[in-house]
Amino acid sequence: MDRKGSAVWQGSIREGKGEVSTETGTLKSAPYSFTSRFESGAGTNPEELLAAAHAACFSMAFSGQLASEKLTAERIATTATVTIEKVDGGFGITHVHLAMEARVPGADKAAFDRLAGNAKAGCPVSKLFNTKITLDAKLVA
Repeated sequence: MDRKGSAVWQGSIREGKGEVSTETGTLKSAPYSFTSRFESGAGTNPEELLAAAHAACFSMAFSGQLASEKLTAERIATTATVTIEKVDGGFGITHVHLAMEARVPGADKAAFDRLAGNAKAGCPVSKLFNTKITLDAKLVA
């Protein structure tokens, strides 16, 4: 199974601009730039796209972990924060933090935490990152 995304960049690193698109068309020519990546300009950036992908992947992985114990979430809400910092030789993603809140009828806290940890480790996007990934998982009554 292959999934595709594409990007076009024009101009210099600071004054240039680009567009990103996905094969499905969910993103179509979404603008990105130096300011949207390293400052607070309008448009998207690779790190926020990675964060959205990680949040989605983790939420699905957690749902799968719950199913393995015959549990079903009413709701799983995950936010991923991807940190990019200057490191030796340029910039690098130095940390990803997942914050998840879920309503899971019948789940006890110990099972919830174990399954959340399994989802963090097993999510394909987690496996992609070569950095520290932390998790705060909250079971909502």
